[in-house]
Amino acid sequence: MDEGRTARGPIVSGEIAVRSSAKINWTLEVLGRRDDGYHEVRTILQTIALSDTVTAAPANSLELDLSGSFDALRNEDSPRNLAYRAAQLLRDECRVDAGALIRLEKRIPVAAGLGGGSSNAAATLRALRSLWRLSLTSDELAAIAAKLGSDVPFFLTGGTALGSGRGDEISPLPDAPPQPLVVAWPDLPARDKTAQAYAALKSEHYSDGTTTEQLAERLSGGGSVVNDDVHNVFEPALPSINAAAGQLFADAHALGRPHLAGSGPAFFFLLAPAEPAEPIIRGLARVGLDAIETHTIAAAEAMEELSGHG
Repeated sequence: MDEGRTARGPIVSGEIAVRSSAKINWTLEVLGRRDDGYHEVRTILQTIALSDTVTAAPANSLELDLSGSFDALRNEDSPRNLAYRAAQLLRDECRVDAGALIRLEKRIPVAAGLGGGSSNAAATLRALRSLWRLSLTSDELAAIAAKLGSDVPFFLTGGTALGSGRGDEISPLPDAPPQPLVVAWPDLPARDKTAQAYAALKSEHYSDGTTTEQLAERLSGGGSVVNDDVHNVFEPALPSINAAAGQLFADAHALGRPHLAGSGPAFFFLLAPAEPAEPIIRGLARVGLDAIETHTIAAAEAMEELSGHG
């Protein structure tokens, strides 16, 4: 291990809190299966204001304190939690002797396609890099993030970005213009959801990435995203992935034009300027769906540090 990746100096006193944003995908295309068993993807990711908070404080050992209203959190052992695994991996990779208390305040729905777990892992890496005073470069931190999951490296940059490879090769794009959204999610079991979603794809669902490349080029020139730009490979496959989620997604079309978030089952509506969110939220509530009004956020806001450390 090279000396640039070890702790330097005493552990910081105090604590550090960082935003852990959710994401949506403006596009998500699958080009085919790779030799390593993963799928080759082209995607444009976007952070949104819906977020958790990750706080890291000095401790003698690694500890995780979870809070939130989601049932999936209640019986989760710390070693299974991606934020805890991120802390373990960073400590091992950088030969850190210290521990940390990681407090994770959950507001992002669990296993919904909004990237909450991956975002928590990235936020934990960022917080602990500061708390433990690690002299890691951005590339070194991203390499560690990629070992935790395909989406984790994106959450080290946030904003608007192009993802390629298995989704872990991130190329930041100019921040897309702010966009108000309604995000909705069904309360459905989601064990091994992502693996099941990819297993449901057939060759006819694959594409060549052109849709993503064209939108990336337009965003690079200062363009904005409209409904016709949004594309998600999992939408036609959703009924075979989860019939109940597929039916709810179909029913939501009565309220506008929903778009699947990641591999689902959460989905979102783009709101026009000054369009009220409440009619859509009320309509979704009538079919038993939780929903909130939110908006996209730029990279600087997504990477926000919520408290200083001393």
